[in-house]
Amino acid sequence: MAITVSFSVDSPQGPRAMSVAYERTGSGEPLLLLHGIGHHRQAWDPVVPVLAVERDVIAVDLPGFGASSALPDGVPYDLASLVPVLGAFCEELGLGRPHVAGNSLGGLLALELGRWKLVRSVTALSPAGFWTESERRYAFGTLRAMRRGALSMPIPLIERLSRSAAGRAALTSTIYARPGRRSPGAVVAETIALREATGFHQTLAVGRSVTFTDDVPGLPVTVAWGSRDRLLLRRQGIRAKHTIPGARLVRLPGCGHVPMNDDRALVARVILDTSR
Repeated sequence: MAITVSFSVDSPQGPRAMSVAYERTGSGEPLLLLHGIGHHRQAWDPVVPVLAVERDVIAVDLPGFGASSALPDGVPYDLASLVPVLGAFCEELGLGRPHVAGNSLGGLLALELGRWKLVRSVTALSPAGFWTESERRYAFGTLRAMRRGALSMPIPLIERLSRSAAGRAALTSTIYARPGRRSPGAVVAETIALREATGFHQTLAVGRSVTFTDDVPGLPVTVAWGSRDRLLLRRQGIRAKHTIPGARLVRLPGCGHVPMNDDRALVARVILDTSR
């Protein structure tokens, strides 16, 4: 069950309260998990039980997604705003400098947290920000199409489609290489999360100018890419390695853009190896 923590965020109108929803389980050194755009913390459910054996796992709904509140009016959904929010969240929970793993948008945020030295290690799964302009336009166009599709379908139709492997593939094959492994309930929940993501358009708007160009020195960093990623093509991993020379670049065979569902054992091992 989600827990909500509230704290103040600076805005053009002065300090404003916002809340972040999260789930926490396990024991050991803290590990923060960050999802991608349009998704929610439950994207990590397949790997949480494995990670929780060795780590105090905190899966977060990013601001404007899942059960977390939107950012205050006037606060952009950019790295300069989101990183301090996540830092304040960690401080509120007394996490110190946790390990962090992120996927897509969450991977970009994880790398930026590493650049700010707010975390102890970084695992970035298909992180955003290593695209060419044409690759970015393709990814954003695909995301907008997914959002339009989710909004156009009544919930009873989403529920009906989720009951079959073919229906789950129609709903989620853009991000999963093995959509049939996703449970019907999870597919319904994440499709609704995409429909209701208040931060979706604002995040895409600021993302047009985002490219990750800085190294992340002094920390263990792993960048991992699914061999069947259809959203952020795997050649972007080579660019990430050139940008962060000290990073370990890992291929995830048979995995799509959100690999936690496609190969939970492999993804959990990559995260734990980095955080060790």
